[in-house]
Amino acid sequence: MDFTTVIFSAFALTLLGAGMGVILSRNPVHAALFLVLAFFTGAGLWMMLEAEFLAITLVLVYVGAVMVLFLFVVMMLNVDLDRLREGFWQHLPLGAGVALIMVAEMVLVVSSKQFSKLGADLQPASETVSNTRDLGMQLYTHYVYPFELASVILLVAIVAAIALTLRKRKDSKHLDPAQQVLVKASDRLRIVSMRSEGDQ
Repeated sequence: MDFTTVIFSAFALTLLGAGMGVILSRNPVHAALFLVLAFFTGAGLWMMLEAEFLAITLVLVYVGAVMVLFLFVVMMLNVDLDRLREGFWQHLPLGAGVALIMVAEMVLVVSSKQFSKLGADLQPASETVSNTRDLGMQLYTHYVYPFELASVILLVAIVAAIALTLRKRKDSKHLDPAQQVLVKASDRLRIVSMRSEGDQ
């Protein structure tokens, strides 16, 4: 077993452990942090496959932007953890069944002849052309419509996250500048007549 295989196995086991931590963690903040760890290890695997652009994009976009947004939303929503714990074992059989179906589909896709034929048709990358240029050519020519669809979905997710954080809360105090400008001195100051000490 060479050093590359050892590093790949370490990244793969860390990625699987982080994925299990995302699913099994009761605290939403801890689940989001486990997802950050999964993204970092996924970026390490991309680096080992010599896909530097995808690795940097995974760190910058998902860890630097999307996960920070998730953490802000989770912290601002004030999620009731006791209520989340109630239905965990109730929905476990359904979740396990869906997970088994997904694993079976992945095994069928990877083991199919079409998948192996696709891998055989791939040409080795040229040393003079970077994989970033090849990725851009594929992304903006053959897959331009799925790319635009993914961008629209991300835009909807950003708008939904902002809408969730801008809800009105009754326990928060805020100032209205329009009401402050309309305030008069008589509304804030009250003169009370009191007897002096000599009158007593």
